[in-house]
Amino acid sequence: MQIHDVNTDVQTYKKRKRVGRGIGSGHGKTASKGHKGHSSRQGFKLSPLFEGGQTPLIRRIPKRGFNNGDFRRIFAEVKIGDLDRVFNAGDIVDEAALRAKGLVKGRQDYGVKILANGEITKALTVTVEKFTGAAAEKITKAGGHAIVKAD
Repeated sequence: MQIHDVNTDVQTYKKRKRVGRGIGSGHGKTASKGHKGHSSRQGFKLSPLFEGGQTPLIRRIPKRGFNNGDFRRIFAEVKIGDLDRVFNAGDIVDEAALRAKGLVKGRQDYGVKILANGEITKALTVTVEKFTGAAAEKITKAGGHAIVKAD
């Protein structure tokens, strides 16, 4: 056997089964779909959620209680260490300034929240919607002002 003989009879794609093409083909008449029933009809497509007549999962799971997810308020979160890295001493920091520096991107309907991750060494005046307690404390300790923006 030579190297060029190796792939002679190997086909890349398997030939598809052609159904409904005469009784002699072995897949004629009912086209391998059996007799009657919804799965033998034209245009039948099995739903990926169908579980063979068993009660579907979505109906087996209890539906009780209250989900507060529809009412949650999402804030853009900015770390205090990033403020120290990006802004100079004496700067006024608000949402517009944060967006200009690229620290806040996208749409946040409820504004910005400052987190206490990192350290701050510069005196900044920060005016945003929310602060964590530790973040406000660190800003005032560095000589700056943490101002909660009114709604």
